Amino acid sequence: MTIKRIDAEARWSDAVIHNQTLYYTGVPENLEADAEAQTANTLAQIDAVLAKQGSDKTRILDATIFLADVNDFAAMNRAWDAWVVAGHAPVRCTVQATLMNPQYRVEIKIIAAV
Repeated sequence: MTIKRIDAEARWSDAVIHNQTLYYTGVPENLEADAEAQTANTLAQIDAVLAKQGSDKTRILDATIFLADVNDFAAMNRAWDAWVVAGHAPVRCTVQATLMNPQYRVEIKIIAAV
């Protein structure tokens, strides 16, 4: 059983791959932006991580989206809908949560086939 930890640090790894399945959680870098822009930024990071591992967004199996404010649901969905590939949408869950950085409006966790 091989587990590949990508950019592992003491507290977490940027991504983990096991049995050709990638696990990743993205947070926005554009902290002053609104929820739509933060979502687009986080989705772009997901694209980059997947591409680096030889995968892409059509291979995402599951996505969990954490929103700091339920009122940002429509804004997040605008970015998501512009990004997701029709016919290849993963299982998705969206929850409201208190995020650890008060500037985060969104955090996205994915599981994808590699």
